[in-house]
Amino acid sequence: MLKKFNVSQAELQNAAKSLNWGKITALIGALLASVAGILSNLVFLAALLLFLSVEANGVGDRLASIAGDRPRHAEALAHFARGTRKYLVVTTIFGLIVAVLDSVALAIMGIPLAVTWGLLSFITNYIPNIGFVLGVIPPAVLALLQGGPKLMIAVIVVYCVLNFVVQSLIQPRFVGDSVGLSVTVTFLTLFFWTWLIGPLGAILAIPLTLLAKAMLVDVDPGASWADALLRDRPVRAVPPPEQDAAPADPEAGRDAGRDEVVDAQSDGEAVGRGPTVKAPN
Repeated sequence: MLKKFNVSQAELQNAAKSLNWGKITALIGALLASVAGILSNLVFLAALLLFLSVEANGVGDRLASIAGDRPRHAEALAHFARGTRKYLVVTTIFGLIVAVLDSVALAIMGIPLAVTWGLLSFITNYIPNIGFVLGVIPPAVLALLQGGPKLMIAVIVVYCVLNFVVQSLIQPRFVGDSVGLSVTVTFLTLFFWTWLIGPLGAILAIPLTLLAKAMLVDVDPGASWADALLRDRPVRAVPPPEQDAAPADPEAGRDAGRDEVVDAQSDGEAVGRGPTVKAPN
């Protein structure tokens, strides 16, 4: 394969002699450590989901107990749960669709390990904004090594078309307001959670941001300004209805109140007396 690019065997042997095997071993060790860290995070997440599913029956009682003392907190947690469930379900369904389409397209173009790269595109579908870029790199590199720049460009174009149509045009219609975060906020939170908890934070960036928003913004009536900055489409506040102006003269208001009391007493006496009837002789 390298002979096609005019790379001879002698040049390969000279390059192999000049390699620093200590640095290569350190690089492989760091790569294996990163993979082990990702696997440990996935095991931790699976264990956490297992424990949460075991205690799922008591969630309603817990929210009811919270609602008795802090109703806004209970409402925010319920909204977070609904939005996260809808986001995860829709993202999973469309991730499967994208994975199948990418696998079929790569198999048609003759890219090796098409199913593996389809699985990678399914996983990276959970990463907002840049997940597509991470998923297209390995098949594009293989396409460059196997068929040259034209095949690599074809793979990138197919990925761009499929992911743009599915993730940018169709998927947002089903997600709706379950997320409600602007593109800038999702981009910044992606890097924040990745820096905080590692690669797992990239996959859980949206749910973790929704939880932080529910606990810090949604529960506070005075934090509507922060909600307007975080949402993709801010909700316009409805002004309260105008009330009748109070009388300018307080004495006039008191006189009017005394007149109403006198009229009410007069009506009551009239009702109590009733009609006058003459007694028979």
